[in-house]
Amino acid sequence: MNAIKIYTISRPSVDFDAIAEFITDEGVIWMRSPGASVAEEIVEVAGRVCYMSFKETGVRNNTAYIANLIAQGHESVLEHVSWTFLISGVSRAFSHQLVRHRVGFAFSQLSQQYHEESDAEFVMPSIIGDDPELSEKWRTTMEANRSLYRHMVHELTPTKLHQLGNVGAREALRALRSAARSVLPNATATKIVITANARALRHFLKVRGSIPGDEEMRIVAASLLTILQKDAPEIFRDFFTETLPDGSPIVRRLAPSISTPTNSVTIP
Repeated sequence: MNAIKIYTISRPSVDFDAIAEFITDEGVIWMRSPGASVAEEIVEVAGRVCYMSFKETGVRNNTAYIANLIAQGHESVLEHVSWTFLISGVSRAFSHQLVRHRVGFAFSQLSQQYHEESDAEFVMPSIIGDDPELSEKWRTTMEANRSLYRHMVHELTPTKLHQLGNVGAREALRALRSAARSVLPNATATKIVITANARALRHFLKVRGSIPGDEEMRIVAASLLTILQKDAPEIFRDFFTETLPDGSPIVRRLAPSISTPTNSVTIP
């Protein structure tokens, strides 16, 4: 399988001055937990606003507060934090599955109508790559598809599209590429930008990262989990990665649990 690369191009951010102003205006005290990440503190503030429970922070610190929210299934406050990732080296077969996650996700993908695909690359599943004879046939087929694409782009000239009328060079070129892309396989490599909130990402990890038969999806899920656990460990603490016999990762989830440490400090 080709190398998949994930770039984190945006992360949660917070204006603590605005939070401090709210705390002052309401006459309450927020006991911030040492070491909590930006994403985790946004989730905590959003949750405490629901009940104006800021004065009760001696009961649970951020770690226990988020663990309790997740254990109780109150994950709507997780929707206030989101990440944007740029993913490359994945196949369009992968992206066709990914974009089915509509709630809490936004997508922007490389267009085959506007982008020239004459030099398209292809993502070989490792199950094919492990078989020398089969992988050679696969490569031959991919090259044949790419050659046909090039032929169609160069041979289907705008003059052969006269039935479209006077559409202009831009639309004629789009028509050419639209026709030519019909021969490109699901294995064609693509690039896609996704933005998703923490709740949606947790759902994605749960339902996509744990499917043994979908290696590409598992690899992406495991890579995302590594990033997310660095940025917001408490929000994704109940997920972990194991290695299957073939060396590829699979995402698992622990049973919900609640801890109640009480270390805290007052917001400046």
